[in-house]
Amino acid sequence: MNLEARSDTIRSWVDACSDKMYSWALYKTNSKETAEDLVQETFIAAFQSFDKFEGKSSPNTWLFGILNHKIADHFRKVYHNPVINESDRNPGAHKYFLDTFFDADGSWIKEQRPQPWVEDTHLFDNPEFPKILQTCLNKLPSNWFAAINLKYLEEKKGDQICQELGITSTNFWQILHRAKLQLRKCLEIHWFKK
Repeated sequence: MNLEARSDTIRSWVDACSDKMYSWALYKTNSKETAEDLVQETFIAAFQSFDKFEGKSSPNTWLFGILNHKIADHFRKVYHNPVINESDRNPGAHKYFLDTFFDADGSWIKEQRPQPWVEDTHLFDNPEFPKILQTCLNKLPSNWFAAINLKYLEEKKGDQICQELGITSTNFWQILHRAKLQLRKCLEIHWFKK
């Protein structure tokens, strides 16, 4: 197929599939900019490897396969090259820094012990709760968010996540534990004590 015909085909795929692909990437990454970039990278990859498309599946299936690989690559990259927030450089300024949970002996600091959550209704029945939860998720360091996303939102198994992120099982479980502590503290402050 000549270059012009290839370009026309890819353009028709962009028109037909880009909205669904963007929604999927946004759901997986929770970032508009990242979702846009991943969809764009998917179409670039599809254009570059167009000759490999054999037509045995629909273009939509083929494109989503590429997109899912791009999403996995994104989380691998985020995990290994986390964005350093100003609060991460200055732990004292980070309200939810891990050291605030435990004393030098590794015991809970009395004021930081998890508090019981009492709620009359199901949390997700309240439209405000998902917003607060998302705010708390966004406060996690990017590599912690990647691990939480893969485990709880994508429901992948621990060994698969370790392989995708290139980390040990021990490291993965420590990250999950720390991320859950930080999420719990954030929810206690912004939801349960409001």
